[in-house]
Amino acid sequence: MAPILIVFGGLPGTGKTAIARKLARELDGVYLRIDSIEQAIRDSDAAGGPLNDVGYRVGYSVAEDNLCLGRLVIADSVNPVQFTRDGWIGVAGRTGARAIEVEIICSDLQQHRWRVETRMADIAGLRLPTWPEVAGRDYQSWERERIVIDTAGKSLVESVMELRRALAM
Repeated sequence: MAPILIVFGGLPGTGKTAIARKLARELDGVYLRIDSIEQAIRDSDAAGGPLNDVGYRVGYSVAEDNLCLGRLVIADSVNPVQFTRDGWIGVAGRTGARAIEVEIICSDLQQHRWRVETRMADIAGLRLPTWPEVAGRDYQSWERERIVIDTAGKSLVESVMELRRALAM
């Protein structure tokens, strides 16, 4: 059976990291979080300027290594533009992996804002975006088929169960 790459995307505060982590635990998958990679680069003093796509490029390489080992890989990032999404699909193509794209949304704007404004960073040194930064972020529409999970009014368990049902189809 071919390895699988599950690529998450969605604005900050939608619940994608919680869902991706829980899914990785349940499926014994390799979990790659671009926020963690980018913060490690910032902390290393190697980044003298903007990171641009450096974190994604590192993520692609680590994902490729693990897919070549036959592992299930779960990639967690905002993944806001077609360019980064295409990068993950390229990784799957090079490794013969099946790619599944998952977009996490929160259709309740008040709930989404509350989540953004009340959450705490779980990565040392990471500055979380403000609500105006999230609301004004460049986030392009997806051009390919994907699984969409709306977390508005749902618990983490309910959202993961919905995703697992969609993945089984």
